[in-house]
Amino acid sequence: MSSAPSAQGPLVVGVDTSTQSTKALVVDVASGHVVARGQAPHRVSTGEGRESDPQEWWEALCTALQQCGPAAREAAAVSVGGQQHGLVTLGRDGDPVRPALLWNDVRSAPQARSLLERLGGPKVWADRVGSVPGPSFTVTKWAWFAEHEPAAARATTAVRLPHDYLTERLTGVGTTDRGDVSGTGWWASGPEAYDEEILGMVGLDPMMLPRVARPGEVVGTVRGSGLPFSKGTLVAPGTGDNAAAALGLGLRPGTPVLSLGTSGTVYAVSERRPTDPTGTVAGFADARGDWLPLACTLNCTLAVDRVAALLGLDREAVAPGGTATLLPYLDGERTPDLPHASGLLHGLRHDTTPGQLLQAAYDGAVHSLLGALDLVLDADADKSTPLLLIGGGARGAAWQHTVRRLSGRPVQVPRARELVALGAAAQAAAVLTGEDPAAIARRWGTAEGPVLDPVERDEETLSRISGVLSDAATLLDRAPNGE
Repeated sequence: MSSAPSAQGPLVVGVDTSTQSTKALVVDVASGHVVARGQAPHRVSTGEGRESDPQEWWEALCTALQQCGPAAREAAAVSVGGQQHGLVTLGRDGDPVRPALLWNDVRSAPQARSLLERLGGPKVWADRVGSVPGPSFTVTKWAWFAEHEPAAARATTAVRLPHDYLTERLTGVGTTDRGDVSGTGWWASGPEAYDEEILGMVGLDPMMLPRVARPGEVVGTVRGSGLPFSKGTLVAPGTGDNAAAALGLGLRPGTPVLSLGTSGTVYAVSERRPTDPTGTVAGFADARGDWLPLACTLNCTLAVDRVAALLGLDREAVAPGGTATLLPYLDGERTPDLPHASGLLHGLRHDTTPGQLLQAAYDGAVHSLLGALDLVLDADADKSTPLLLIGGGARGAAWQHTVRRLSGRPVQVPRARELVALGAAAQAAAVLTGEDPAAIARRWGTAEGPVLDPVERDEETLSRISGVLSDAATLLDRAPNGE
């Protein structure tokens, strides 16, 4: 996936609007070469909530496209992959009523518990929408918003997800896709339609929601918006970031992915609709017509980097051994479901070294993800298939070694780094060629990369972490006010 000075075939743009920034790639459909790229940051609030101004996403997209230069104007199609779950509320003028509530804003934990009970419990939710919604899910955020900011909720005339918002700014038409909408909590995964009972339960008019586009559909063309696109540039449906990354890898059913980013995720494509009543696995749809069972942790690379900073260490300065267990739940946690949790350190001794503490933080983060791996994969999946390691942490030696040591599986590290944007580009290419976007990504060779041989699984460390987590469950689940 190296940059190329010239293109053989039509060009497309793939966009990745993530928590921290928006990235745009101009990709040659024929070869998969990236011919231009741009990126611009946006701000996220700190403190109790996690919010961003959607207008900053748009400004970042404009900046990223401008950095791409003339190549963007030559693009024949564009697609947006975006951070999931975020609640974007728009007024009659089309502008945001308030900043968007992001996926890692867990203030809606009380509303999540209430909604679980009101519909009849976790199994009912899993059967209906494919997932047991926790405070990351959009439906719980809307419930929190309606309860805490009723005037702003009444002023809201349209509700969108982050990728929906940018797609609508491009086309002027409100659309979403099955991959992203499956993370809202108000889309029934069986009939693949909005669930009017759930919407009624939270007081959300279905007319305020975008139309769910079909995979491969052209949802519109770029309207006159001052962007460096030619008139008539096609706009694909876009999708959520994990579904876009699955497209970008050209995933086939049964291949597991572990993504190390701001959040950590583990997922695989499945042809079976998932329904996990424990809530560990979210039964997301993918962007093609299959399913993307996924487990997500809130605390991954940022949490481990924070521990390294507290210790005054480089992130790679880990040391083996020791008895310390560190559960790095600095932002609450989603897997396991502990929204009120904070970090926990156990087993500290006089001879514990800073490097051992840092390794314990890596172990705690990876333990949560690997605990969900068997639930994400179909029972008949081949366990010798390499685990694809992607995301910002994938090239870190300490992350790679920890994943190998705690999984006991071979690990493959794709050379392609910008998989969400590449997946969006593959989707944009598909609306031009009529091909399967995953097949396009496989033709581009996006998943190619070195395979690291398996090492013996460290059962002792896994067992120790599980024991501490079990013993500390009451402490970790305690609300901030002690209730």
